[in-house]
Parts: sequence; structure tokens; C-alpha cells
Amino acid sequence: MSRRAVAYLLAGITTIPLMHSAVVASQSAARTVWDGVYTAAQATRGEPVYKDKCAKCHAAELTGLDAPPLVGAGFSSNWNDLSVYDLSERIRVGMPDDAKGSLTREQVADLVAYMLQRAEMPAGKAELPTQADALKAIKYLGSKP
Repeated sequence: MSRRAVAYLLAGITTIPLMHSAVVASQSAARTVWDGVYTAAQATRGEPVYKDKCAKCHAAELTGLDAPPLVGAGFSSNWNDLSVYDLSERIRVGMPDDAKGSLTREQVADLVAYMLQRAEMPAGKAELPTQADALKAIKYLGSKP
């Protein structure tokens, strides 16, 4: 084996652990709903949308009437470890039940912010985004890590 081949082989071997470290670091740096992913103002905007479009089925307290609750252990266990995109798309495409798909992406983001606030997840300095890629990067965790 030539010196050049050995040098390339050694360079590759020493690079693998560095690449693995970068992957592990990026996985542990993933954002969750506990990282302040919405603003208080956004949640405030979501409240009247919730009352108008959602409360008739999910109750004023988000505890569920003719539909499942949107806070609490049951809700958290259904959505735990999924992305906020998954939750947002479920709302955007399938809600409200009597007018599926009628909510804008902005209304959905405001609704999710309101739900997070009511679940006592902390607000932050930036609004919950409406873009799919950004929402996919935020994990829903039902309990604080």
C-alpha cells in the first residue's frame, strides 16, 4: 500500500468519530416544545380562534367534549415524540370537524401556541413558525426533559 493510500485511510478513520460526535451533538440539540418555541402574543392570538373554531368540541378548558382533550396526559401520550409539524398538519387538514381545511397556517400556528401555553409549556421570544421544515425540527414532548 502506498504512503498516499495509508494517509487517506488514516484520515478517514480519524474522521469517522468526529462525524459521529457531530451527529450525536445535533440530535441532542434538537428543539422541543419546552424550549420556548412560541410567544405569549401568539398564544393570545390563538385563544379567540380556539374559542370560535375548537371549543364547541374540545371544551373551553381544552379537556374534550365530543372530541379528545388537547391538554393532559392522554393528549401528551398520543403526540409524544412526534413533531409539531405532525400536530399542526392534523389541525390544518382535519379541523375543525365541520369545516376541515378552513384554517390558515397562521391560525394553526396560533392555535398550537395557545395549546402549548395551556399545557404550561414556556413561551419564548420567537413565534412558532408556519413553515413545514421548521415545524418538523421541533419535537413534542409531553413532559419536561
